[in-house]
Amino acid sequence: MERDAVARRWLSRDEFLDLVGACNLLPGPSSTQVAMALGYRRAKVTGLVVAGVCFILPASVATLALAWAYVHLGSLPQATGLLFGAKPVMVAIVLQAVWSLGKSAVRGWGLALLGLVCLAAAWRGVYPIVVLLAAGGIAMIPSLTKDNRRAVLSAAFPGGVAGAAAGAAPGLATIALVFLKLGVVVFGSGYILLAFLKADLVDRLHWITVQQLLDAVTAGQLTPGPVFATSTFIGYLVRGWAGAAVATLAVFLPSFFMVAAVGALAGQIRKSKLAAAFLDGVNVAAVALMTEIAVVFGRAALVDAPTWGIGLLSAVFLIRVPRQCDVAYRCRRGDRNPAAWITMTIIRRSGRR
Repeated sequence: MERDAVARRWLSRDEFLDLVGACNLLPGPSSTQVAMALGYRRAKVTGLVVAGVCFILPASVATLALAWAYVHLGSLPQATGLLFGAKPVMVAIVLQAVWSLGKSAVRGWGLALLGLVCLAAAWRGVYPIVVLLAAGGIAMIPSLTKDNRRAVLSAAFPGGVAGAAAGAAPGLATIALVFLKLGVVVFGSGYILLAFLKADLVDRLHWITVQQLLDAVTAGQLTPGPVFATSTFIGYLVRGWAGAAVATLAVFLPSFFMVAAVGALAGQIRKSKLAAAFLDGVNVAAVALMTEIAVVFGRAALVDAPTWGIGLLSAVFLIRVPRQCDVAYRCRRGDRNPAAWITMTIIRRSGRR
């Protein structure tokens, strides 16, 4: 997005970073919201709607097709083999996200300790939004005056988040409320959605199992687009075509209303010390929640030597290969550091593009 938007001169690189920083402070799917914000900068509300629909729809339709195949063809040997090989890769993808976000989120011993506390809270079953808000509030404390610290500590530990009643029949209205709540409260990386899905749909409502959640996430990763498109798959499992449509609309709808304000406030939000500190805490908590999800998925997917082999090889490729590609990209862009120069020389001499 950065390369396309800046190269087309829709906005400067600094303005793009302002949009990304502001979208990271919003609940919901960050990548989708950045696309919406770019559309808004280009053509106001019309551009926001067009960008959002074009970013969401292809992934949701492809994921819906996979959901239909999963329900109707999932028992066939070919489909079983596909999922058997794809699930360990999904575990590696989540681990790669933990590694990537963790390197930028854990900046200092204080945030590292906060992350360990958040991981322990996740293992104890604390609801994800409580972990995220508490971590953000604690990270803000050093930037506050003494009089304001007590109020922030109280706000950082809410009593809980209202949701659909456990055991309620999954009607369309209930599905809409559950996924609308997810679209409003999920902060951080899109993979944090997985922690909320497990807490709500597996542990509390018992609509799906951990294995079905892993299958849904795997199917979502087999298609391009936002991680939140996994909601389409789950909606189809719970209530068919109508459930898929309702879940998709509900989880993405809040972003359309929130992103419109980002264009005007992006610079101010990103420059706020309190907002930056809150985001630091949220990012560390996000890494902790993603780590817990990676372990849960690993237990379900890594069941024998072949799956362990697939998972480990996938993790190596996902973590190391993008780093090499990034070095080559930076060299082409003009950042002539020695590592980039050596990498590009090797690539050119080997005849690779």
